[in-house]
Amino acid sequence: MGTREERTKWFLQDRFGMFIHWGLYSIPARGEWIRGNERMSREHYMTYFDEFDASRYDPKKWASAAKAAGQKYAVLTTKHHDGFCLFDSKLTDFKATNTPAGRDLVREYVDAFRAEGIAVGLYYSIIDWHHEDYPGYGDKAHPDRDNEAVKDKPIDFDRYLEYMHGQVKELLTNYGKIDIMWFDFSYDNMTGEKWKATELIRMIRSIQPDIIIDNRLGGNIRAAEPEEYAGDFFSPEQIIPPGGIVDVNGQSIPWEACITLNDNWGYHSEDKNYKSTKQVIRTMVECISKNGNLLLNVGPDAKGEMTRESLVILDEVGEWMRLNGDSIYGCGKSLLPKPEWGRYTQKGNKLYAHVYDRGIGPIYFQGLKGKINKARLLRDGTELKVEVPWMAEEYSDVDGGAFITLKGAMLPDEMDTVIELELFN
Repeated sequence: MGTREERTKWFLQDRFGMFIHWGLYSIPARGEWIRGNERMSREHYMTYFDEFDASRYDPKKWASAAKAAGQKYAVLTTKHHDGFCLFDSKLTDFKATNTPAGRDLVREYVDAFRAEGIAVGLYYSIIDWHHEDYPGYGDKAHPDRDNEAVKDKPIDFDRYLEYMHGQVKELLTNYGKIDIMWFDFSYDNMTGEKWKATELIRMIRSIQPDIIIDNRLGGNIRAAEPEEYAGDFFSPEQIIPPGGIVDVNGQSIPWEACITLNDNWGYHSEDKNYKSTKQVIRTMVECISKNGNLLLNVGPDAKGEMTRESLVILDEVGEWMRLNGDSIYGCGKSLLPKPEWGRYTQKGNKLYAHVYDRGIGPIYFQGLKGKINKARLLRDGTELKVEVPWMAEEYSDVDGGAFITLKGAMLPDEMDTVIELELFN
């Protein structure tokens, strides 16, 4: 089964993944929480079930967009909080095979991404607004949370757990090797052993011993001795932790920030608030400079297509990655403090300077005097000279800094100009 360190080795190498939120909520196109947010009835929601046809769903296109963006793994919502399954579960009728789409959409996803050499992850909501035995009244987010009519409805939570565990077993048994199991999410007293989490984890590892699992079943992944179900990696959402994620002993823990491209996870037709390519690149660099990964989300539309805006951003990020990927893959935090003009990532004796701010005059590398063997512009291999300009000679020894002059008033790449510094061993 191996240790967490062994299991997550590839994950910390790959660094950049694609999150995909897709389901019935793409039809009303007001975000993935619509049924909960709008306290929508089951009957109303079933109208979307009756028209879900996935007519332009082509996961090969998704996979080639992910590959072109430089993403090395992907995670798809096999079931979100609404309980609708994109896979052909034997345990429910509320699934894609019974909609006009009429087929197992997860199988096609798995096959398409695997064919591109992209690691395959499955998202599964442990919350379920459709299942009769999931507590609704008084819950935090359930559509029936204020519905007096169901206040005294008898529920058998163990039956729900049997269903939930059974579906996870289906997902991990029917599609070959799965690389990531991404659970969502624990809250209040719905956490840890409430989900029979230890039993669930043991079942998962018995089927897929090498799989890595996020930390949303509960527990404390930062503890000196985390619970068995505390997960392999930490999953901050819509935030980059200021200091990365470390355990109680200050040791780095594998982590991955999941971030939306606009303001919603699921398709929202009116949400045009897309992040710029520059923001995405710098967010990714920030994650890696703190030993983390970036899981970047797309929300395909009702027909199964990614938005044009998403595809343009993925394409532009991919072009930057093609030229600068060496500063991302296999890299992590540098021992040097964050420089004032940008960030550092590092891999062995290769230090990558991500320069965001051109400033005036030469770029100053604090503490690196006499330590740089070679400096090159990463995107095209251009040699850069490391030298002390005459005007800095009087004070360059103060803290042992090095200088590199970039020609011109503009950076070669205003989004992120990467300088590869080969340090003396």
